[in-house]
Amino acid sequence: MRILHTSDWHLGQHFLGKNRYDEHRAFLSWLVEQAEEHRIDAVILAGDVFDTGTPPSYARELYNQFVVELQRTGTHLVVLGGNHDSVAMLNESRELLGCLNVSVIAGVLAEPERQLLTLHRRNGEPGALLCAVPFIRSREVLESQAGQSGQDKQQALQQAIADHYRTLFELAEGRRAQLAAALPILATGHLATVGASSSDSVREIYIGTLEAFPAAAFPAADYIALGHIHRSQKVAGLEHVRYCGSPIPLSFDEVGQQKEVLLAEFAGGSLERVTPLPVPLFQPLARIGGNLQELGAAMVEVAANGSENRPVWLEVTVTGDDYLSDLQPRVQALAEGLALEVLLVRRGRREQAAALTAEQRETLSELTPEQVFARRLAAETLAEADLAALNGLHAEVLAALGEEA
Repeated sequence: MRILHTSDWHLGQHFLGKNRYDEHRAFLSWLVEQAEEHRIDAVILAGDVFDTGTPPSYARELYNQFVVELQRTGTHLVVLGGNHDSVAMLNESRELLGCLNVSVIAGVLAEPERQLLTLHRRNGEPGALLCAVPFIRSREVLESQAGQSGQDKQQALQQAIADHYRTLFELAEGRRAQLAAALPILATGHLATVGASSSDSVREIYIGTLEAFPAAAFPAADYIALGHIHRSQKVAGLEHVRYCGSPIPLSFDEVGQQKEVLLAEFAGGSLERVTPLPVPLFQPLARIGGNLQELGAAMVEVAANGSENRPVWLEVTVTGDDYLSDLQPRVQALAEGLALEVLLVRRGRREQAAALTAEQRETLSELTPEQVFARRLAAETLAEADLAALNGLHAEVLAALGEEA
């Protein structure tokens, strides 16, 4: 049995004025090629199919095209909802996609047995059992109680999530006994775990309630395919508990990471090996820093990795000369004629005291829309529910603007 583990596509992401359509299209074509080459039995997409709950039409089109192309390979696709995904939107096409060898679990279901899937080999025989766990919203597994402290809520949610996993795992063990076959049991999840290393593009999902889920609370599954953290990594050093990471860099602090999907192979009812499949870099990104003189030389070097049709997207941190009021045009002038585009200019902050003073000189061009909105909200005293609602509305507005661009 061969499983391909991927997550955090964030289709429709609008990145500092750029959309990622070409990168995502190239990645999805590459993924179909991997499914054919390695004769994959099932692809597990562990959450965050889209970047927002209201993705632009071109992002939905990419998703649908991938489903059709993968279906031609005979590979089963399992789609789990993430914290960025809309349960209602993913469920819109669930029944239709079911006719194309796709299983969609957008949110926690009232009947847990519907989240237990039997994955088949290409010859039609059962190959594995999957406890299909999407991103879990607290309201799906927990009833709020008056008088609970923040710590009480965190512990209650952690226990409720652990109970949900245990229920599904016990159902899987029961079905395996009924089938009288040596089938591996897999599980999925879209959440942060204790000790996982994240990046700037990972947004908190259990704000004020659950910071991270302990690895020891997972069931004794043979493989646990996780999403939400964009850096590929093992959890607690365990070979069978994995984040595959995002397939493309979603923020500049992910520059230099080797993006990958994970090929998990099973034999005799247990995990045999996990093999990372490196994802090609479809759009070069780079980060450089220094004073203006140093930046000029660094830009020439970085531009060698780009071309006229595919310039390098660049983040620049200016140190030494960061007091200049016309910093942005100076940096842009250095990039003229080179195969690169400066998407973000930051001012270097060598000391905290200097940072407080320099922040007053920041321009909007140095900040992302999310940062501007977050700073505005920080000036208000709002309930957690109101903050979540406003952030959701803001994300919808950005998505709509991205679709019009």
